[in-house]
Amino acid sequence: MSALPAVLVVEHEVHSRETLRRTLEEEFEVLTAESAEDAFAIMTREVVHVILCDQRIPGTNGVEFLKQVREQWPEVVRIIVSGNTDSDDLISSINEAGIYQFVLKPWQPDRLLCTLRNAAELYAMQIQEQRLHLELRTAQPVLRRRVAVQRAAVRSANHFDRITRAPGSPLNEVVDTACKVAAYDIPVLITGESGSGKELVARAIHYGSSRGEGSFVVENCGAVPDELLESELFGHKRGAFTGAYSEHIGLFQQADGGTIFLDEVGETSRSFQVKLLRVLQEGEVRSVGTTRSRRVDVRVISATNSNLEDDIQRGRFRKDLYYRLSAITIHIPPLRERPMDIPLIAQKLLERAISALGKHVEGFSDEALACMRAYHWPGNVRELQNEVLRMLALGADAVLGAELLSRRVLRKGSHAESAPVEPTNGIDGSLKSRLDALEARLIKETLVRHHWNKSRAAIELGLSRVGLRSKLVRYGLGGD
Repeated sequence: MSALPAVLVVEHEVHSRETLRRTLEEEFEVLTAESAEDAFAIMTREVVHVILCDQRIPGTNGVEFLKQVREQWPEVVRIIVSGNTDSDDLISSINEAGIYQFVLKPWQPDRLLCTLRNAAELYAMQIQEQRLHLELRTAQPVLRRRVAVQRAAVRSANHFDRITRAPGSPLNEVVDTACKVAAYDIPVLITGESGSGKELVARAIHYGSSRGEGSFVVENCGAVPDELLESELFGHKRGAFTGAYSEHIGLFQQADGGTIFLDEVGETSRSFQVKLLRVLQEGEVRSVGTTRSRRVDVRVISATNSNLEDDIQRGRFRKDLYYRLSAITIHIPPLRERPMDIPLIAQKLLERAISALGKHVEGFSDEALACMRAYHWPGNVRELQNEVLRMLALGADAVLGAELLSRRVLRKGSHAESAPVEPTNGIDGSLKSRLDALEARLIKETLVRHHWNKSRAAIELGLSRVGLRSKLVRYGLGGD
């Protein structure tokens, strides 16, 4: 059996038929027939991938013959050849018959070969699709169970309980509000600094809602130019603009039945805000390059690190869009306002880093956690994550010590930069308590200066390592 795609040429003229055979035989297995009757006989005993049929054949015409072929062998790709270019009826009939391609006489060998190559590829894709569909139907019960397990795992991983926070954390009130809001299909605006966990809360709202089985799609509006953002969100048709080589399904359509998360929505331009407002008002999207709209059922959760009310006053953000987005507003406090969460979040980030890097450690030292709690984290959780990765990568011991922290965390974490000029400023109490407080401060500043290297700090302070450890325990600075 030939490994080449099989092409059946149906042509009543001997010269034309032989010319086609010679043109095609290097790349295809060529079968020939003089009439529709001969062609049907061949197709009952041979596998045919593509039919190349002349419009003029004995007893019928090419279009009618190919209609009959479609009824019996719908997977065969059908091409018709004709010298008639002026008949609207012929073009209409070709379209109605679902014929793949129309080749004009006189045909060019290179173009004809290209058309047949594409037709053979289309046949192969159709057969592959049928095979996959059959396999899917056969495996459907197993796949359904597997998908159900995966969905349950995703929902569990994004549950509100998985948002790391300590008792008494300001985040508890945030989570309580988000949990209540999740049950109702209304738009939510989440505010907060970059890296504070806005997307984490948005995911929890989605997976805690009735839309949890649907898609959750994300777009960072501040990172994409207007023209590309419109295409990403609403889609575009082929040829809509330079570089649009194929149709693109927008994120609103991908999120149909689910949730779309528009991060940094405050960074969009006024012109784009008009288009987004229309989608939210009408519940329809129109792909770039088309005039038709498509209805979508999407819940919108948006986020911003700017004050949109101030932006409205400055004319940077539309008031009507703001009210469309903010039926409920949830503010995520920055990490510096919830220091009690930092040790828990750092430990969770460390567990993830251990899994990703394949390097095991027991955890952080008390000194490291104390410095982390004291630092103000302008980059919030993202900055903390980078610091944890740094410590794990550089650490050589089972416990990650404060000496592994970057200089800015150590320095600002100990408030060394803002130390008062007067050494006893802010220290109250008896002489002994003041001396103890001053000693604790000097010890901590020395440790920070030496990146918590206790041996070097002990030498500078004129203490033995055992003596320094004793003082660290005494002053609650960590003596491990």
